[in-house]
Amino acid sequence: MDVTSSSSSHAEFDYLFKLLLIGDSGVGKSTLLLRFTSDNFEDLSPTIGVDFKVKYVTIGGKKLKLAIWDTAGQERFRTLTSSYYRGAQGIIMVYDVTRRETFTNLSDIWAKEIDLYSTNQDCIKMLVGNKVDKESERVVSKKEAVDFARQYGCLYTECSAKTRVNVEQCFEELVVKILETPSLLAEGSSGVKKNIFKQKPQESDASTSSCCSW
Repeated sequence: MDVTSSSSSHAEFDYLFKLLLIGDSGVGKSTLLLRFTSDNFEDLSPTIGVDFKVKYVTIGGKKLKLAIWDTAGQERFRTLTSSYYRGAQGIIMVYDVTRRETFTNLSDIWAKEIDLYSTNQDCIKMLVGNKVDKESERVVSKKEAVDFARQYGCLYTECSAKTRVNVEQCFEELVVKILETPSLLAEGSSGVKKNIFKQKPQESDASTSSCCSW
């Protein structure tokens, strides 16, 4: 990965995409986001409300600004986080391959929330099985995940925030698919740049990573 520190490159971008991380508490959404945006790994406490980070990337010659929202998994925050689905071009559904209920809840809870709250008909969904570094504890098979992805029209990958395996690929595949979707591309251009940050994260530290290219 090439890293540049030019501040001017941060100010100039072709598209702004809003991405949303959803899934049960403890599946590793926050650690996945931290690994992607700053290449760090920490055992983080559960997110309170919504956290928010920005990542600058270059894919296919396009400079992209990714606004990534990390939502709390606990039920008591659901009414708070529902508004964050609005305008998202990409939604990442995360489960823990070692905890079956986190996979079951994707269809019981999270897919239904997307149907209820997502405002983009063409929104790209990505199914992510996290914690593959615990392969010996796996209880959700890849076949089950592939079947789910086919049923719900999702992209699919497995990763480990701890070991970095497939973390960048997860976000890259999602963004490439957004770039291939004309309606989402139009929404990510200049008209949205001023509006996407009106939502303020609750109890979070907004942080910006260095500009980089895949």
